[in-house]
Amino acid sequence: MAQVLEFKLPDLGEGLTEAEIVRWLVQVGDVVAVDQPVVEVETAKAMVEVPCPYGGVVTARFGEEGAELPVGAPLITVAVGAPSSGDQTEGSGNVLVGYGTSEAPARRRRVRPAQPAPAPSPAAPSRPAVSSQPVTSGPAGGSTVTDGPVAVISPLVRRLARENGLDLRKLTGSGPDGLILRADVEGALRTAQERGTSHVAPAPVPAPASTSASAPTLAPVPAGAGTRVPLKGIRGAVADKLSRSRREIPDATCWVDADATELMRARAAMNAAGGPKISLVALLARICTAALARFPELNSTVDQEARQIVRFDHVHLGFAAQTERGLVVPVVRDAHARDAEGLTAEFARLTETARAGGLTPAELTGGTFTLNNYGVFGVDGSTPIINHPEAAMLGVGRIVPKPWVHEGELAVRQVVQLSLTFDHRVCDGGTAGGFLRYVADCVEQPAVLLRTL
Repeated sequence: MAQVLEFKLPDLGEGLTEAEIVRWLVQVGDVVAVDQPVVEVETAKAMVEVPCPYGGVVTARFGEEGAELPVGAPLITVAVGAPSSGDQTEGSGNVLVGYGTSEAPARRRRVRPAQPAPAPSPAAPSRPAVSSQPVTSGPAGGSTVTDGPVAVISPLVRRLARENGLDLRKLTGSGPDGLILRADVEGALRTAQERGTSHVAPAPVPAPASTSASAPTLAPVPAGAGTRVPLKGIRGAVADKLSRSRREIPDATCWVDADATELMRARAAMNAAGGPKISLVALLARICTAALARFPELNSTVDQEARQIVRFDHVHLGFAAQTERGLVVPVVRDAHARDAEGLTAEFARLTETARAGGLTPAELTGGTFTLNNYGVFGVDGSTPIINHPEAAMLGVGRIVPKPWVHEGELAVRQVVQLSLTFDHRVCDGGTAGGFLRYVADCVEQPAVLLRTL
């Protein structure tokens, strides 16, 4: 006799309490194997496929595409031990944080057919409410029915189309292999607006706040008092992490100006020699790992309960990346063991994946030190907030021509401001100053790095 087991949304990352259903990968009545992905969800940090620890027949799904579910809410029910399934009655029991249910890491999203969410009707809320009833397959159950596959990789593209009621099945993508890009969606919306006709459904009427805890409706405010924006999603996750950093870490910041002329020349010479191009951030990362080898106090974390400083024997280097969804910090694993070429390739891969919204929780956690290149925003300096629970962050401003005394004479040189924010519990100012001075010396004279190779 079959036993019906309920699979609930597992913990998907550090402090994340909810996830949005992007796409169901199974229908009611499908036979699933142990550890088979059954749903694609998006959290404040990443988009992941969630595998089910049970094998059997899917008897119910909970939540429509676009709905938000809290961690611990039912996802599906599976009849195990059914004659048609041929599976064991016990699941793997290994649903881990973003890693799937086996030892293999959760798979990142790739370009593949995806079902678009149905266009909302004029009276429907912009995001479906989380239903306590299972979603059944077929028209009677309200599941999504599509005419054919749609090539969409970016959750931003999918969300933009969904919020504007645009049917992605009517678009031809301009990307590789027909991939639908954001520009395609925006162009379709502009065309519809200019013609006054529409691929686009009428704007949805926001539902009252009491009808759905997950609906992104704005709370009413007194006249003239401004607009209330919910602090949720990636913005809420960033807010929580930064608040915790400032609340728990007694930080201090020191900074120094450095002449980056020779570093820029060295990079130009490396790239002129042929082969893969070396990025500036990769050279800065190489300098960071060399500096951390000399000052390991800053590659650490504080275990407050045990009252211990934990120094790491590896450098998992985080770097700040601005995306359309907000700020994320991907992590380059074992950065200390990579050369400039390898660092360049990994920075490029993680940045591209971040902009596509496809980073896994494993690629966003576990950092031991962070490099923040805010110079790309055209600013000279900043006082970085430490990425909790790390102990330090190096900030790099823009590199600009400035008057500089070089070899006893005034000259125009390429100058950059470097800033280091550090946890004062792990070291004193002498150590922090020594680290920053070493970084500046390597920027000014890249040959200094040869002493540590």
